[in-house]
Amino acid sequence: MKIVIASDLHGSAFYAQKLMDICYKEDADKLILLGDIYNHGPRNVLPKDYQPMKVAEILNGVKENLIVIKGNCDSEVDTMISEFDFVGDMLILSGTKTVYLTHGHIYNKDKMPKSNFDAIIYGHFHTGFIERQGEVVVANTGSLSLPKNNTPNSYIVLEDETITLKDLEQKEIRKTTI
Repeated sequence: MKIVIASDLHGSAFYAQKLMDICYKEDADKLILLGDIYNHGPRNVLPKDYQPMKVAEILNGVKENLIVIKGNCDSEVDTMISEFDFVGDMLILSGTKTVYLTHGHIYNKDKMPKSNFDAIIYGHFHTGFIERQGEVVVANTGSLSLPKNNTPNSYIVLEDETITLKDLEQKEIRKTTI
């Protein structure tokens, strides 16, 4: 199964549409968003084409293949325009490996969850990377709409036991096997 994982759209209809194009080009089976879908957040500038209602329309159109994990900027009112649920952290199987998915504001490379897993993927910090901490692969999707620390707009592809960080042109930034 091929899964596109992204985070931190922050209400950008421009990047929400780019994400749909990416999912199509990647031939993804599922899309997982790791939070901060509509609200731009008080510390962020407004992203390009800030239109939360348009983002909802785009995402509602793919709700059958969409999983959304709640981020720190997502609120109960966001569920009113969404035809999908915002869920908490989750564990999934990818091949024979267990992957922990979270937004990143609570659990991240500096504060790992107690669960048993082979990889953790999160967003929140808007800085894409893949690294190892002992036996665990730690990955951040970066942000599609508001990347920070001079990192590119990015997302992750999870396929079998491989995690690949890519930019908007689908160019590989970093890749590793879990």
